[in-house]
Amino acid sequence: MENTFKILCPTDFSECSLNAIEFATRLGEKLNAQLVLFHVLNREDYLKLSPMDQDGANQVDFVREKLTNLQKAVTYEGIPNGLGGCEVVFREGKIVATTLEYAKEFKADMIVCGTEGVNELRSQILGSRASRMVEQSDRDILIVPRKVFFKPPRKFVYASDYIEEDKLAVQKVVEMASLFDSEIDIVHVSSSQKAIDKSLHHAMVEEIQPFIRYEKINFVLKSYRDDLALGLENYLLVAKGDILVTLSKKKSFFEQIFSKNLSKKMSYFLNKPLWVIKGF
Repeated sequence: MENTFKILCPTDFSECSLNAIEFATRLGEKLNAQLVLFHVLNREDYLKLSPMDQDGANQVDFVREKLTNLQKAVTYEGIPNGLGGCEVVFREGKIVATTLEYAKEFKADMIVCGTEGVNELRSQILGSRASRMVEQSDRDILIVPRKVFFKPPRKFVYASDYIEEDKLAVQKVVEMASLFDSEIDIVHVSSSQKAIDKSLHHAMVEEIQPFIRYEKINFVLKSYRDDLALGLENYLLVAKGDILVTLSKKKSFFEQIFSKNLSKKMSYFLNKPLWVIKGF
């Protein structure tokens, strides 16, 4: 089991979290992964699903039944296609903290979770829980937007900021992309068209290429005078990228992409999964 890829998928049984389970299952099939469907007991979420049970007397039984039914569906569809296994776990506590604590206990390689309601999405890009999960997680996390259903990714778009860790991060992307025979665009979005940007881009390509043994890879430098995030959004749209990938170590770059001031302009990001690489 030590070499088994492990995926943790938190669920609150909403439509969005069901989409995340679909993504987690399909990835798990390709990776022969062990999948855990995880729920944190939360009275507010429970009342939305079972409003007649105001005192929460049946919450544990309700959650256990829901998780068991999901486990049966995932096992029925996933195991024949390569999924290593599916278990269900529920705990009490604060949703984000408890999920991340269990991720460490489970030694998850990746957390796959959904975003939240559309109103919150429009104001924050990610729902508040998903946003905090990204910020606080010490392991890779894939955020699946609302109403985004799984399809084999044709193209991964890796947002490069010319840092040393890009080499290791790109290797991770190659490993995932090769499972689907996907293209990879390594993209740097610049706010200028200065010669130094072209020089840095050329140097980055020369440094990374020797580390990559994958044919379907493109290195792209794009200039965009407005906000960098909007430039990246524009590139995703034009290039028809399916999954956006970034490295959380790029603090300033990450903040530029997901700053609250830009969120209302970036509706396209709501339609693409975001893979945040946290470590190697």
